[in-house]
Amino acid sequence: MFGLPECMAREPSVLNSSDADRADDDFPDSGSNDGLLHRRSYLKLAGSTTVAAALGSQTVGADEQEYEVIEANGQTIDIGDGETFENKLIDVSNGNSITIYPYGSSNVTIRNIGIKGVYRGEGFIISCADPDPSGENVIENVYIADGATKEGESFVHGPGAVFLHKDNEGHWDIRNCNVQGYPNNGWYFSNTASGGSVRFESCYGKNNGVTTYRVGGADDKIVDCVAYNDDTDYGQGYGGYSETNGRPVWVWEPGGVEIIDSHFAAGPYPSALVVDRGNGATMRGGAYSGNAQGSLEEIDVGSDPVLEPPEGVPTSAEEAAGGGRSSAPSSGEDESEESDEKEAQLENLLLFDGSDEDVSRYEFVVDGEIEKSDANGATLDDGDAIEDGTAHGVVADWKDAFRFSGSLEELTVDGPATVYCNDEKIDPSDYGEELPHTLEVDGSGTPTSFEITVDGTVELAGDADPGDEVTAISGSTVQSSVTDGTQTFDFSGTLTDVSFTDGEAMVSLDGERIDISEYGDQSLLPHALVIDGTDAEGPSSYSFEVDGRVVQSGYREATIDDEDVIDDGAVRGAVAGWLDAYWFDGDIQSLTIIGDASADIQYNARDQ
Repeated sequence: MFGLPECMAREPSVLNSSDADRADDDFPDSGSNDGLLHRRSYLKLAGSTTVAAALGSQTVGADEQEYEVIEANGQTIDIGDGETFENKLIDVSNGNSITIYPYGSSNVTIRNIGIKGVYRGEGFIISCADPDPSGENVIENVYIADGATKEGESFVHGPGAVFLHKDNEGHWDIRNCNVQGYPNNGWYFSNTASGGSVRFESCYGKNNGVTTYRVGGADDKIVDCVAYNDDTDYGQGYGGYSETNGRPVWVWEPGGVEIIDSHFAAGPYPSALVVDRGNGATMRGGAYSGNAQGSLEEIDVGSDPVLEPPEGVPTSAEEAAGGGRSSAPSSGEDESEESDEKEAQLENLLLFDGSDEDVSRYEFVVDGEIEKSDANGATLDDGDAIEDGTAHGVVADWKDAFRFSGSLEELTVDGPATVYCNDEKIDPSDYGEELPHTLEVDGSGTPTSFEITVDGTVELAGDADPGDEVTAISGSTVQSSVTDGTQTFDFSGTLTDVSFTDGEAMVSLDGERIDISEYGDQSLLPHALVIDGTDAEGPSSYSFEVDGRVVQSGYREATIDDEDVIDDGAVRGAVAGWLDAYWFDGDIQSLTIIGDASADIQYNARDQ
């Protein structure tokens, strides 16, 4: 246990203000890729799953880690720059498609992912490209090995497992992965011939149509990997077509690929390795059975391959999702030492244990450094923010954790989350003020109506009487007016919106004047849309589009969720036991709800 004194309550302190062009029938047709993009555009309105919120999912306890269960429903899971997508079991047994889509993103990590069931959908399970030549991406401990059929795909080869697009420029490290029974390539990475590189390490595959490892770039490597063909039957609908086996390795030009300590068997296919024109490939160590076609330099290569999965390869979807078989690369020891050193510098651990009863918002301040942590099963969420010794975020039925140095000075929590510092439960009220921020609205002599929204709790400061000018203070929202005087409010969380109907006023946050254009829409929007999930059974996802402006709102004590997405006039989000609300002008063009939540549209709601 870490030392406890640094988390002891202190006297309140003030917040600082301070993928070469060539014709080949193995290449996915352009219609297939275009179809994916069109589907993504549709899903923007129909409830696309995002990394932050996998809608319609549940959390399951695994031997090593908890993982989330996601049912395929045609969704595209977008993964952005620097994001990690991990610990997911994706159930495709219902016959629906799903795409994990780190396309156009850099420095992505995909780990501990299990695809459960024979895939009867379309496209590729993972479709990726990093446009940054300096990008470093990781795919590890992934199981896509229950096979696939051609029932849901119009393209001649059927669906594939993982596809790298031609516009990739970054590097991909792929390790401890298991891909089997996909008709249109296991790992389609020959587009490294155009840019970027890939290293496969300790991976396993068999019975993938066309090829299992498809590479092409001079910097590509296949290390300690296995691929072969046999007579495995992956279930109803599988087989009866030529793509039930393929080349274990296919090297495209320009080539120059290195293959090290790896094992391949052609089985019923004519060749174990096929090397196209160009610089060929070099194979050092390992073994293969069957023919090798093309320019392959062999150094100490045997003819009796060992076709067992390399150590660390997951053998089931559940195993992968739980992280139980993942192992680090050869450099892992150094990385572990660096991690231990960092932990020694950031000696304290603060953990927020969320509740499925409601969302909790938190903020804390320390007088040292802060870093996100996955200790004790905590998630690493991009929505959690750290700046100058201050951190804030949101938890529900998951955990957030942070390591920090120095002392914990301020801590506020709005919601039922429990907080632990160095494994001991603490009371946020012992750390500074309950409402640590102050907002002042200073009138300029002209009657001005305004609305303020925070993602925590807001109250009128001190013992002041709201008077006739303050029309409403409800949870996280204030609606009021000011003429000559000053209205002061104390709040927790962050300021998310300041809007004015008419007139003008000076607004200060923690003693410093702010530019209200940086805080939401400046004019009050007249209409309200409320998505009510309070009485629904389970979570509901929703999407809608307006032909005007739209902003989040605390109307009717709705929550303000960072996970909800507003893109111009298109909105998507989720509710699970709470309300989401939006102010808008114009008309609603479309509205879709997946689940039992209800929608209430109120035109001119402010006049009611």
